[in-house]
Amino acid sequence: MKPEDSPEQIAGHIRAGGSIDQETACTLARVPNQETLWTTADELRRYFMGNRFHLCSIINARSGNCTENCRFCAQSARYKTGTTTYGIVDHKEAINIALDNEAHGVHRLSLVTSGHSVDKETWKELSDLYSKINAQTTMELCASMGFLDQEQADQLAEAGITRYHCNLETNEQRFPEVCSTHSWQDKVATLITAAEAGMSVCSGGIIGMGETMEDRIELALELREIGVQSIPINILTPIPGTPFAELEPLPVEEVLTTIALFRFINPDAVIRIAGGRQQLGDDQYRCFAAGANGAIVGNYLTTTGSSIAEDIAALRKMGFSV
Repeated sequence: MKPEDSPEQIAGHIRAGGSIDQETACTLARVPNQETLWTTADELRRYFMGNRFHLCSIINARSGNCTENCRFCAQSARYKTGTTTYGIVDHKEAINIALDNEAHGVHRLSLVTSGHSVDKETWKELSDLYSKINAQTTMELCASMGFLDQEQADQLAEAGITRYHCNLETNEQRFPEVCSTHSWQDKVATLITAAEAGMSVCSGGIIGMGETMEDRIELALELREIGVQSIPINILTPIPGTPFAELEPLPVEEVLTTIALFRFINPDAVIRIAGGRQQLGDDQYRCFAAGANGAIVGNYLTTTGSSIAEDIAALRKMGFSV
């Protein structure tokens, strides 16, 4: 490796206003001392984003019976996973979750629905739930409700939703290996529609689905091109009954390198560790010393996470402002 290709030299180029391409990112992925890569990524995080930690949480507002065939997902009706299914979450239960999250200092809350999209009747009930949460908390509200047209996006924005989430899941080239009932381009179109309605957008992916590091780098570059400023990184939890059930978990070192590369490519974005981090045990907190500065806390859609209090205590010990 040439001195000008070292993580420190490349980070200096980024701090000066530069950016990196796929070739440079691949060079970083091959740095012999990966500890240096992780540490330098964390220094970039501090330079661009400071020590504020970004907390958000999600409520599984509609579970299961999804028509899509995403090969990682427990909620697809095409796979026998034993996941709990229901129409709309009980409003009282959802409000209690929201109040508990706010009491712990969580900044954002999203209602997440399974399925391709929501119809008018479902949106009417969810809109009522958003109104109740908005009246009883001060959290910023987000939504993750599948694909949007412009009318739906405008309705969300008018209801006080400030951010819309739609994961790309993987890079464009590999997407058909992950899902065939909708396209990568469909997801990008929804992100653009949400942005045109005045919402910020949140989009990332899942690592550990058999993709290469080059695939992950390409995803990070695609997110930069779209202008995404909140990037959740999920670590695949192999779900029995899904086509990806037998995939081997990623080594923690590979997870850390992926996070670091996302930081080098998206230096001023919130890189948010999401589902699957519980598989790493205590090593999950190493993610926040390799460039990540956000997390989804509490439980996820069909898996269980760390307690919010446990997360906050660990993050404060690391020097974050939570």
